[in-house]
Amino acid sequence: MKRYIVGMTGGIGSGKSTVAKMFADLGACVVDTDAISHQLTGPQGGAMPEIEAKFGEEFLNDDGSLNRQVMRDYVFNHPPARKKLESILHGRIREAVSEAIEKASEPYIVLVVPLLIEVGTYRPIISRVLVVDCEESAQIERASERAGMSRDAVRAIMAAQTDRKTRLRVADDVIDNSGSLALLEPVVKQLDQRYRSLALNQGQEGS
Repeated sequence: MKRYIVGMTGGIGSGKSTVAKMFADLGACVVDTDAISHQLTGPQGGAMPEIEAKFGEEFLNDDGSLNRQVMRDYVFNHPPARKKLESILHGRIREAVSEAIEKASEPYIVLVVPLLIEVGTYRPIISRVLVVDCEESAQIERASERAGMSRDAVRAIMAAQTDRKTRLRVADDVIDNSGSLALLEPVVKQLDQRYRSLALNQGQEGS
């Protein structure tokens, strides 16, 4: 059966994780490629032996996990290293995503992909694109507070991502996450109802 999949994206600090949790709490299946990446690069993570072999142990923490800050700084200054890291991770992430989608029993799936627009790998399986949006100043504020990154580092990541106008142009749905959680919740609930209806209609058409 073809699953109804909403591809969710947004710039760093836009609040994707917060929105994803709200959808999960409402009963959606949330598949987060960032969370999968963290599992693969955690202690005993499936990608760590190859990362250590190709990059060296200086990129590992004491517990065997990836030192994300060291790696982030390195790949930003060495573009070929970014491609090498992606070649290690992307195939494994796609495999994990496929397994999660196959096992899902919820009415619809929210697939969270920070680089959904930039990479395009998952576009063929996605029914709609949902963009979580906020002012760029709010992105910088939130990301620097949450990840302990400098504002310049956040700006560098933002510069490497698709610009805000392009994201909004390709979006089927947009969540404005500039305000409070109280304002966010009814918007997510409304979209949840819409996606349930669209998934049901798709299922009826395919039956």
